[in-house]
Amino acid sequence: MKKKELFLLLFLFALLQKNFAQDTTALHGKITLQQCVEAAIKNNDDANRAGFATETGEVNWQQAKGNMLPFVSGNISHGINQGRSIDPFTNTYSNQNITFANYGLNASVTLWNGAAIKNNIRQNLLSFEASKMDFQQQKDNITINVILAYLQVLNNQELLNASTQQVDVTRKQVDRLAILNKDGAVLPATYYDLKGQLGNDELNVVAGKANLETSKIALVQLMNVPYSKDMELEKINDAMIPILYDATVDQIYQQALQQLAFVKAADLRKESADKGIKAAKGLLYPTLSLNGGLGTNYSSIASLQQLVGTSDQPTDAYVLYNSDKLAVLAPQSTYSSQKISYANQWSNNFNSYISLGLQIPILNGLQAKSRLKQATIIEKQAAFSANTTKIQLKQNIEQAYVNMNESFERYQRLAEQVQDYAESFRSAEVRFNAGAVTSVEYLIAKNNLDRTSINLIAAKYDYVLRTKVLDFYQGKLTF
Repeated sequence: MKKKELFLLLFLFALLQKNFAQDTTALHGKITLQQCVEAAIKNNDDANRAGFATETGEVNWQQAKGNMLPFVSGNISHGINQGRSIDPFTNTYSNQNITFANYGLNASVTLWNGAAIKNNIRQNLLSFEASKMDFQQQKDNITINVILAYLQVLNNQELLNASTQQVDVTRKQVDRLAILNKDGAVLPATYYDLKGQLGNDELNVVAGKANLETSKIALVQLMNVPYSKDMELEKINDAMIPILYDATVDQIYQQALQQLAFVKAADLRKESADKGIKAAKGLLYPTLSLNGGLGTNYSSIASLQQLVGTSDQPTDAYVLYNSDKLAVLAPQSTYSSQKISYANQWSNNFNSYISLGLQIPILNGLQAKSRLKQATIIEKQAAFSANTTKIQLKQNIEQAYVNMNESFERYQRLAEQVQDYAESFRSAEVRFNAGAVTSVEYLIAKNNLDRTSINLIAAKYDYVLRTKVLDFYQGKLTF
């Protein structure tokens, strides 16, 4: 039997671990942005703490609602009295062992207390809603951070691909010049210039690989999962064509006020603090309550005296009759004692009461007034925090919008520059292959194209990152 119970406990423990533990298994193969976001939210410590805070807020709200219900309590007591004690049946002293029992049921409900309970319920409900917004904000923060880290990996991957292509282009020239140099058809300096460029391009590939792995590590750290070298990210095709962002600062700000969870949380806390003031004011008013109760008791020596009969018995008194003393007779009753059963005592001793109580606060050590002052201070802090949150939000959106515009213009200029340098390199390559220009001129044209191509890739992803930040402010994060 013990082995079965132990096995059951181990099984339940394993089941709970499976349901509630973090999923920290490594991600292998090709993964999507959605998988990354879901893993990060599930494993993030701040998100889990916010979730627990939300559960606590719900418990507090339920407790506040419970204060509207009657307070009901029951009591049962059994005991033995020895020596001189009060008989609970006759309420007189008795000098014998008594077994006794008392049963009671009491209830009390607040009818009115200046709406303190109702405002307290509303206060806790608003706090609960604010905690849900905090939880959502944590998830939104994780989402935007994962999206930015995900795009950084894609950026480094594309930069690495571009560097690899540059190596291929240079290697073809080096292989061609190696043959010409062997035959003496080209100056050795030209060959070694290109060979040195190949080494430089290969170094760029090495650096690109390191940057790619570093960005992957940063992404898995956000997800709180082990790093896997074979992890490959799925591309986001719809985000790879930069177009000018279609929204103004005011439009983004107004949308952010409606969508962002941390703005809603600040407003909800302000409302909650306002209800807290009203609840504290209610404590300054009298409290009207309705009270009632039921009770009964039992005594082991409780008994009934039943009349058996009556007879005349002489007394100490007498009367004189013809100088004779005649005894005075008095009727005397004879009784028999009979114990009262437990069931009869339960019903015979049953009692109930109902009352209205009015509690008037007169002097309670300034507790009620102090609570009201504290609630007022909290409300001022919440109002200031809500206002500050909106001001900072507007400032952040304005800066993000400026950064987005600058990034888009930079991308456009670089795109034109790449086209120009591509045409320049194409011409230089043709002339270099024909021996019409030196290796220096060829390398200048190649390096110009390589540099602007790398810059264009970085500018493209930088613009995408900027637009994702603006999407975040509007609650339009998609993946």
